[in-house]
Amino acid sequence: MADGIATYSICACDLEAGRWGVATQSKFLAVGSVVPWAGAQVGAVATQSYANPRYGPDGLELLREGLSAEAVVERLTSADDDRALRQLGVVDSKGRAATFTGDDCHAWAGGRTGDGYAAQGNILVSGATVDALAETFESTTGKPLAERLLDCLDAAEAAGGDSRGRQSAALLVVERDGGYAGLSDTLVDLRVDDHADPLVELRRIYGLHDALFGRTPREEWITVDDSLRAELDDLLARAGHASLASWAGVENLEERVDGEDAIDPVVLERLREAT
Repeated sequence: MADGIATYSICACDLEAGRWGVATQSKFLAVGSVVPWAGAQVGAVATQSYANPRYGPDGLELLREGLSAEAVVERLTSADDDRALRQLGVVDSKGRAATFTGDDCHAWAGGRTGDGYAAQGNILVSGATVDALAETFESTTGKPLAERLLDCLDAAEAAGGDSRGRQSAALLVVERDGGYAGLSDTLVDLRVDDHADPLVELRRIYGLHDALFGRTPREEWITVDDSLRAELDDLLARAGHASLASWAGVENLEERVDGEDAIDPVVLERLREAT
């Protein structure tokens, strides 16, 4: 059998915001292609340690049928002859959580659950890594789910992490119609497939994602008065564009532009920097 995915992960949800997600890090190439699965208003699944990739789509389908997180774990593992090698975390649509660690997973291996999260890991330095995942999630209430999950990964790494080292990381967050152009449920889907410091790189590209696709509250937008209109017209002319929408489309900032009467401060800053 091929080497298992030695990793740590956390499945979690923010029921108030209607978001579910998974964050993970591992000494394994492209961990994001195997471990994290999530469905808007459905739940989240993490499959690892000699991972059974079918646990992801099959687990989400069982969640759609209304099974609880605990029932999904039982259904998936009981039908798997190699369950002793598997590790699995599930959070359902109501925030109930369950985690499973097979008896033959490489030490240290284990999991922990709480309100709205399931944390688990294998081939770890110690159980402190999973404790850090759980305690960080519990202590960061009020922050956006994606940021909470990134904080959890950083805390887990600081507590010891994967005993073999690090290589890749991933962050997946879903929200009904919360993704690009309001036509996707994928709010965040970022992967670092091979990097010397994957969590630092994941944090960096999340910052880029937030700058391009994040949403500044409308009350914080700047009203375009005559003075600012003149400045915008000058900046756009120097950039070779006839309209803000045209420039924003080229710069991948179209999600932050809505009309001409007010401007997102992120867009204004980027336009000023560009010219």
